[in-house]
This record gives sequence, structure tokens and C-alpha cells, in this order.
Amino acid sequence: MRCLLIVPLAWAAKVVARLPQPALLALGRFAAWLAWPLLRSRRRIAAINVALCFPGLDATQQAALVRESVVNTVVGAFELLRAWFAPPRALAGLARIEGIGHLRQALSRGQGVLLMCGHFTHTELAVRLLGEALGRPVRVVVRRHNNACLERWFEAARAAVFGPTIGKKDVRALLRNLGDGQPVVYSADQNFTYQNAFVPFFGVPAATLTATPGLVQRAGAVLLPFWYRRDSDGRYVIRIEPTWPGWPSGDAVADAARYMHELEIAVRESPGQYLWAHRRFKTRPPGEPPVY
Repeated sequence: MRCLLIVPLAWAAKVVARLPQPALLALGRFAAWLAWPLLRSRRRIAAINVALCFPGLDATQQAALVRESVVNTVVGAFELLRAWFAPPRALAGLARIEGIGHLRQALSRGQGVLLMCGHFTHTELAVRLLGEALGRPVRVVVRRHNNACLERWFEAARAAVFGPTIGKKDVRALLRNLGDGQPVVYSADQNFTYQNAFVPFFGVPAATLTATPGLVQRAGAVLLPFWYRRDSDGRYVIRIEPTWPGWPSGDAVADAARYMHELEIAVRESPGQYLWAHRRFKTRPPGEPPVY
């Protein structure tokens, strides 16, 4: 019975994905207003993160940033539907892409490319827009859903635009795709309890994955930073940068710290579009109390 509900959901998703951009964003903001009482837990986590990372803001400014982030998280669900189901014509003119030549050059050499990004609220739409401009799918690394019906729907939708997805912990599939010369979007900015080190993120020690340089080297791939934001006109600015100078350095902890530093710069460009509702600082350094 639950799987049967996917049919009307899929139909509605395809309708939403075709809406004009102002209408889609307005619908997302309205949905956030409706869902606000149900998002208490996420609002609390976002408020703690913002207080930790932006101590220079007063209480009113922090509350405004929390609200913007939570609203964008809900809007991001509608942007996700656009990423999965919008026909190419509905995406025309939605993005300005800078630095795509760095990606094309690497791919022309037959190298896989790890597009290093972060958990912003519209990541998969940025990936879809990049793929449209590139003229080929860009692979994504995802967390599998526990509900089998939803996971089948999600995977079918993603595979249609990105190609088969790569599970978050499926290192073998990641290496295989990179070794085959594929571009793969990857983020390591969530709380990690393994192969991690505590490095600063907005001045707060954050448990961060240290395995990324080794993965890139094992695959013979190249890392390119991949950043994106939604401007006030509803269009997206997507930027691909050259590999950070001196990366990898041979020091996995220093490389993780460099990633967090560069991510922080990108987040500061549009802080309300970052996923502050994630418990980024759940794992604490020895002796430090929990923050959530």
C-alpha cells in the first residue's frame, strides 16, 4: 500500500518540477511556513550551530539566519524535485557557470574528477545544472533511504539524470567511477566518527573525514572545488575552481583543515543556504561536553 502512494507523489513532483522558478521558490517558502511547527528539532539544531559559528551576530541576527536556513532547507526539497524531474527546457537560463573549463580539461585527459562541495540546500539542482552545461551526467554520492519504496523511487529519479548513484560508504564504487574518468560530486562536511580528525570549522573543532586525499590518489583522479549559491533573482551561480595549491600535502589532517577553511569561505557567501540543521558538531574532542 505504501508503495502505491508513490504514484500520486511522482505525478505531483513532476508538476512542481516544471513550475516557473519564482512560483517554485514561493511554493517552497509557503511549505516552510506550513511546516514550521513540525521543524522544532531542526530549528533547535540550526540555532545551536549558528550560535557556535557566528558568535559575533546578536540574538536577532542569529534568529534571522536560522530562519533563513530552515526555510531554504524546505525550499531545497522543491529544488530537488526540479533537479530530478524538470525537462531540460525548464532549466534553460537558470545558471551561470564559472570555471567549467577546469572540469573539461581534466575530463579530456581521461581523469576522474572529484568535485568537492558541501551540504548546501540545493546541491543536487546545482549538479543537474552543471551536467546540462557539460553535456554529460555528473555522478552523485548519496545516503540510502531506509524505506525501500522511497529508495527505489529516489534511485530511479536520480539515475535518470545523474546515472547510477554511489552509496555514501561504497568506496569501491566511488573508486571505480573515478577510475573510469567520471566526474563525481562529493562532500565530507558532515559529522564523521571514523577516519576523522578535529579541524576548525568557523573556529569550532569539527570531526572531519581525512580519507579524501587517499581516495583521489588511489583513483588517479583530480580534486576540483565545486561551489554554488542561489542569487536574489532566483538564478544560480555555480563555480568550479582549480585544485587548491599544495593539495594534497601529504598530511591528511592539514588537507582536511584546508577543505574546512575553503568551505567556510564558500558558506560565508550565502550562509542562509547552508544546511545548519545537521548536527555537525555531534562528535566532540575528548573531554569536551556535547553541544546538542
